[in-house]
Amino acid sequence: MDPIFLLLIGMVIVIGGILWLRLHAFVALLAAAVVVAVLTPRDAVERVAIAQGATAAAAAAQADEPLGTKLAKRFGNASTQLGLLIAMASIIGVCLLASGGAERVVRSLLGLFGERQAWLVFGISGFVLGIPMFFDTVFLLLIPLARAMALRTGKNYLLYVMCICAGTTMTHSLVPPTPGPLFVANALKVDIGLMMVGGILLGIATTSVGLAYAWWANKRWSVIPTAAADSAAERPDSDLPALWAALLPIVLPVVLISGQTISDTLAKGSDFAALMSQIGNPTLALTLSAAIALGHLMWRLRADRATVRTHMQTALSDAGTIILVTAAGGIFGGVLQETGVGLRIRELALVYQIAVLPLAFFVTALVRIGQGSATVAMVTSVGILGGFTADGGLGFHPLYIALVIGCGSKLIPWMNDSGFWVVCKMSGFREIDTLRSFSIQLALMGTAGFIFVMLAAWIFPLV
Repeated sequence: MDPIFLLLIGMVIVIGGILWLRLHAFVALLAAAVVVAVLTPRDAVERVAIAQGATAAAAAAQADEPLGTKLAKRFGNASTQLGLLIAMASIIGVCLLASGGAERVVRSLLGLFGERQAWLVFGISGFVLGIPMFFDTVFLLLIPLARAMALRTGKNYLLYVMCICAGTTMTHSLVPPTPGPLFVANALKVDIGLMMVGGILLGIATTSVGLAYAWWANKRWSVIPTAAADSAAERPDSDLPALWAALLPIVLPVVLISGQTISDTLAKGSDFAALMSQIGNPTLALTLSAAIALGHLMWRLRADRATVRTHMQTALSDAGTIILVTAAGGIFGGVLQETGVGLRIRELALVYQIAVLPLAFFVTALVRIGQGSATVAMVTSVGILGGFTADGGLGFHPLYIALVIGCGSKLIPWMNDSGFWVVCKMSGFREIDTLRSFSIQLALMGTAGFIFVMLAAWIFPLV
C-alpha cells in the first residue's frame, strides 16, 4: 500500500475524529496510529529501518514487533523526553499566575513605557509570558488589563487585544518549553538551546508583522469593550511580588539552556562548558525554575498551604493532558515514519522539484486548518517530515525545518480552534471581528515567518 494513502487515512482519522466526532486529540491520534500501524506492510517497515541504518536482522525484528509493544515503546520514549519538561513548564506558568508575578511583569512594563505605549506593553508581555505559559492562560490574564485600559482611554481596544495575540501565539509555536516546539526540536534532533534562540529571534520578527497589522486593523475597525468587572485589573500593586522575583523563573531557563549551547560552541572542553552542560540541561534548568517559582508562591501563601496544593493540582492536571497529547503525537509520528511516507514524499519532492521548507510549511498549515490545534499540527507534521533529516543532506540546519513547522501551525485559526473561541468570547468580539483580526493576523505572521526562514536558510545555512 502506498505510504501516501496510509498518510491520508491517518489524517482523516485525526481530523475527522477531532472535528466531527468531537474526540479528544489524544484519542484521535492514538486511533490513527493503531489503524496506520495495522495497515502498514511488514516489508515497508523493514525498508525504512534499513534506510535509517539498521542491520537486516534489526530491521526484521522491528517489523515483527507486536503492535502493543510498538505503541507502548513510542509512548514511553516521548514521555521520557518531554514529560518532565512539560510538567515543569506548567508549574512555572501556574505559579506565575497565582503569585501575581505575571501581572507584575505587565504593570512594570506599563510603568516603563506609559499608557500611550500600552499596545507595545501588551505585545511584549504576551511574548515574554508566552514562553513558560500556555496561550489561553496568558490571554485570560491580560484581557482584563486590556479592557480596563481601553475603558480608561476610550479607544484602541482592538489594538490591545491583537497585540496580546501577536506576542503570545508566536512564542507558543516557536520557543520551548511550550509543547509544540519542544516536541519538534526533539524529533528533529535540534538542540533545545538553539531552538530557543532561533525561536525568539524569529518570534520578534513575526510579532512585529502582527503588531503592524494590529495597528492597521485598529484604524479600520472599531470594537467597544464591555464594562465587565475584572478583578485582575483592580488588584493593588502592594499585593504583587517584586519584578525580579516575577522575571526570574522566566529568564533563568532561557539563560541556562541557551548558555549551554553557546558554551559548547565557543568553549567546548573547558570547565565552564562542563558546568553549563550540567546546569544548562533543559530538564534541570526548568526544574530549578519551577522550584524557584513554587518556593516563591509557597512563601507568599504561607498561611494558606491548601491553596498552594490546589494550584499544583491544576498545573499537573494541565501538564498531564498536554503530555498525553504530545506522547500520542509521538506514537502517530513514529508509525507514519515506519510506513516510509517521509521517503515517499522526498521522492515526490525531487520529481516535482518541491523544496523541503515550503513542503513542511504547507503540510503543517493543512493539518492545522483541518483540525484546529497548532500543537497537533506540529507533532503530526514532524512525524510526516522527520525522515528528511535522516541523512543530513538538506543543505541547511534542521532548525529551519523546526521553525517553518512552527510558522505553518499559525495558518489559519477558525471555528474549529479552541484559541479562536477563547479570543472571541473573552474579548467580547463577534465572530466576524475575530476572523478579520485574530485569524488574519496569525496567517500573516505565519506566512511572514516562512519567508524569513527561507531567507535565513539561504543566507545562513548553519552547516
